[in-house]
Amino acid sequence: MTTIQHISTSRRIKDRVVQGLVYLAFLLAVVPLVSVLWLVISNGLGRFDLEFLTHSMNGIGARDAGGGAYHAIIGTLEQVLLAGVISVPIGLLTAIYLVEYGNKGRLSRAISFFVDVMTGIPSVVAGLFVFAFWILFLGLDFSGWAGALALSILMMPTVVRSAEEMLRLVPNDLREASYALGVAKWRTIVKVVLPTAFTGIITGVMLAVARVAGETAPLLMTVFFTNSINTDPFSGPQMGLPLFVFDQAARPNDTAVDRAWTGALTLILIVMLLNLVARLIARWRSPARGR
Repeated sequence: MTTIQHISTSRRIKDRVVQGLVYLAFLLAVVPLVSVLWLVISNGLGRFDLEFLTHSMNGIGARDAGGGAYHAIIGTLEQVLLAGVISVPIGLLTAIYLVEYGNKGRLSRAISFFVDVMTGIPSVVAGLFVFAFWILFLGLDFSGWAGALALSILMMPTVVRSAEEMLRLVPNDLREASYALGVAKWRTIVKVVLPTAFTGIITGVMLAVARVAGETAPLLMTVFFTNSINTDPFSGPQMGLPLFVFDQAARPNDTAVDRAWTGALTLILIVMLLNLVARLIARWRSPARGR
């Protein structure tokens, strides 16, 4: 009896120690995140007003008060949207091939290898590739489209890997039930597999968006700088919020630094808003709701 009580006490002590380590690890992970959010909010909230959201920096000097990031907000939204239009269909179709058709053949192994390689590519390399091909080789201008091409290179591996994992989580019983009814494989994928994995795929896409929304290095070499509003991503330089923050933070005066903090806050809010919208869409389209 004494031996059993000793073992039980020892297990409780180990359980408490492990539980304490888990809580400590959680705090170590949360503290940097909370401190960054607090720093950005406390420094950026002062200039976060209607003028900042609706005005550009056109005609505003480096030391002048006022001005805003409207041109950068438009640029970021368009560039990320175009990058998503490029990378999401390609990434999703690649994931479908790897899960449903690849059967661990040579081609699927080669694709998986190159996706892993692309996952580790530094963002500056993607920017250099588009700069060398699009601007130097083809002789085309800096533009939001060029920036979107660079961002899409960074988005694709994240979309492929997240979609692949979600598709693998779909039970094979659902596929086999569909096949037993005589449904073609492509229709099974469209009507059964994709709706079941839809929520996870949307989450993966938003992770990819958050991955590229704050990238500065690719935009430096593909989009360039401008203080005016350019709503056409296919013609001429176009500002982005990461470039706006980089540009303002590099200027040696408090007014510019304040604009940089507010630009960073705006970027965080945009990513959070996009995540919220994506979650609402995923919840609305979930199989449990029958939509």
